[in-house]
Amino acid sequence: MYTIKVQSHFSSAHNLREYKGKCEALHGHNWKVEVSVSSEGLNKIGMVIDFKELKKSLAEITSTLDHKNLNDLENFKKTNPTSENIAKYIYDCIITKHPELDIGSVTVWETDTSSATYGEQ
Repeated sequence: MYTIKVQSHFSSAHNLREYKGKCEALHGHNWKVEVSVSSEGLNKIGMVIDFKELKKSLAEITSTLDHKNLNDLENFKKTNPTSENIAKYIYDCIITKHPELDIGSVTVWETDTSSATYGEQ
């Protein structure tokens, strides 16, 4: 099995609804995102997918989150914008853009020491 990973980042604000504590108030993070993609085989030039292509797809997704209040976005009006839900949202977007790939996981860091990972394997 071959696995490649790419990273991106975005900055945004959010607040956690029904959370009892400081995170209930509006606050921001400089988020880091990592996407892991796997394949049993390689394409004709020896790649799972071109890093450039996967980075471009991830950048398109993170640009829709960048410098936004996540709670105002359609996908997070009813779903709490937790790191876990952001990871699943990005996973779903990547799989929509690349249905031919085995998307291993998406990890979202809200700080250098706190992350959440979503994957369906």
